[in-house]
Amino acid sequence: MAERLDNPFVVGRYVGGEYFCDREEETQLLIKQIRNGRDVALMSPRRLGKSGLIHNMFDQPEVKERYNTFFIDIFSCTCLKEMIFLLGKAIYQQLKPKKEMWKDRFFQVISSFRAGIQIDPISGLPSFELGLGDITSPETTLDEIFRYLSQSERPCIVAVDEFQQILKFQEKNVEGILRTRIQNCPNVHWIFAGSQRHLLQGMFFGPSRPFYQSVISLTLQPIPIALYREFAVGLFDKYGKRIFPTIVEETYRRYEGLTWYVQMVMNEIFDISGREISDPKIIDTAVGNILQMQADNYRNQLSLLSPAQKTVLQAIARSGEVAEPTSAEFVGRFSLGSPSTAQSALRRLLSIDTVTRTDTGYRLTDPFFAQWLRLNY
Repeated sequence: MAERLDNPFVVGRYVGGEYFCDREEETQLLIKQIRNGRDVALMSPRRLGKSGLIHNMFDQPEVKERYNTFFIDIFSCTCLKEMIFLLGKAIYQQLKPKKEMWKDRFFQVISSFRAGIQIDPISGLPSFELGLGDITSPETTLDEIFRYLSQSERPCIVAVDEFQQILKFQEKNVEGILRTRIQNCPNVHWIFAGSQRHLLQGMFFGPSRPFYQSVISLTLQPIPIALYREFAVGLFDKYGKRIFPTIVEETYRRYEGLTWYVQMVMNEIFDISGREISDPKIIDTAVGNILQMQADNYRNQLSLLSPAQKTVLQAIARSGEVAEPTSAEFVGRFSLGSPSTAQSALRRLLSIDTVTRTDTGYRLTDPFFAQWLRLNY
């Protein structure tokens, strides 16, 4: 059982099954694919719980006892070197507490990382002090990492979150570079998670692409409202509080079941409430507190945008979701200048993930940011 937390509504990290809502079917489905030697493309909007699902899968006994598991998030990476650095560090951190680390010859096989070895003079144990500048030949280091994984005493699972980010890397043909090595490393199973579904579908189902038909595709859906309501009410009850189920349901509906945002509101409600939580106005109070905490961050985001980009962003925020933000009608209604100006601004907002493309149009990636913009502009 996980350690009892001061606030049970955990945001942005996995602390154990006790504080993780459902996803039992999805967890078992992931395990099934890996057990049968299938790599997986896991797709969903951001903040719906992809990384939590992966960590929950890693936490299952049948996975922990059989596989070495590694997780990296490459959303902030801009080049292959950064991704390789994260993967190497994840492997080291996973093996660090294991006595057989030297037996597994981590530094002997991944010789590019030797520059980062620091030996504690008292304990004799190594520490990992590698910097990005120490990786002078990324593809050589990548080959060494794959060689090490292929020699592991256990099969490995590597999960890469926001995998579509490789399309923005400085290097050319990163898809081909990775695919060639993955094909030649049967000891490793891969989970490629991402939030930009149209990009991932192009990567894995475009006939001319290196990863064509190399995965089983799974699309994550919101946790059903009844299951989340039971989870949230149960956690409040376990901590000596009583919340009306209708408050949980209203929060869920406002944020369309996006796990991170619903959890964040529940986290704040738990913090500011007494033992009896019956007034639905507490949702607005909680959201107001969150927006106030995030206000500096949102102002900083706006400061990095051009006037045209700000105008398009504000127009989309006010509309909720827009099917055609570059249409003459939308441009005229919000005085966006011209369709070409709106198109250029939209392209930039998409590239920095401030706006996201859905199956039905475009919306702000962060619904809290959208609310803040509607309140202030």
